[in-house]
Amino acid sequence: MNDVPADTILFDDFLKVDIRVGTIIEAEPFPEARKPAFRLKIDFGPEIGVKKTSAQITRHYTLENVVGRQVAAVVNFPPRQIGPMMSEVLTLGFPDGDGEVVMIGLDQTVPNGGRLY
Repeated sequence: MNDVPADTILFDDFLKVDIRVGTIIEAEPFPEARKPAFRLKIDFGPEIGVKKTSAQITRHYTLENVVGRQVAAVVNFPPRQIGPMMSEVLTLGFPDGDGEVVMIGLDQTVPNGGRLY
């Protein structure tokens, strides 16, 4: 990723990116991925439903401690082929000092499907 700040955008541009909260309900190994990753199923509530994705989060998370965690994800990108699976959302995180993903966390539980604003 690039550390240079992005160009200035309008608020309407920000509103085009639909970032929602969901709960990881299932996690499994994803050995077919180019970089170490997990295959995740995330519940975004009744309006959006359960979506599949892969996430390169194996450095800081285990299959056991990621299930039940609430995460933020972009839910309105088109599906993307990642190895043998179709990824439906992009789980969000920040790089640690080594460039490994640290997922965005919440300090309180909120209803699945809530939109970031």
